[in-house]
Amino acid sequence: MAESIVEDELWEDFHRVVNMTSRELRDWLGVQGAGEETEALPDQAGPELGHQVLAILGKRRADLTPGDVEVMDRVVELVVAERGPELEPTAGEDSWRRGLMNLGHDPLKP
Repeated sequence: MAESIVEDELWEDFHRVVNMTSRELRDWLGVQGAGEETEALPDQAGPELGHQVLAILGKRRADLTPGDVEVMDRVVELVVAERGPELEPTAGEDSWRRGLMNLGHDPLKP
């Protein structure tokens, strides 16, 4: 097995907080960013951090870069700060949910 620069705990935490599949996230980012200015480049719709999460989901653990590790750590911190460590399914304001979904976390999913 190839060596990875990602600690086991971060790998597990990232995949626990990012509870959307890569397809769900890609579809969400395309819908979230849809508008007159972004439709010409639908693959680039949505926030950059969401696209970084999507790129990480498409990589093997051994292929992650130090920049990917920083993104993973940031996403875990952001989601846990908003949700707490338990991540129980929770309904909230629409803008709050959309912000979390931009990171690959749907607060309504178990």
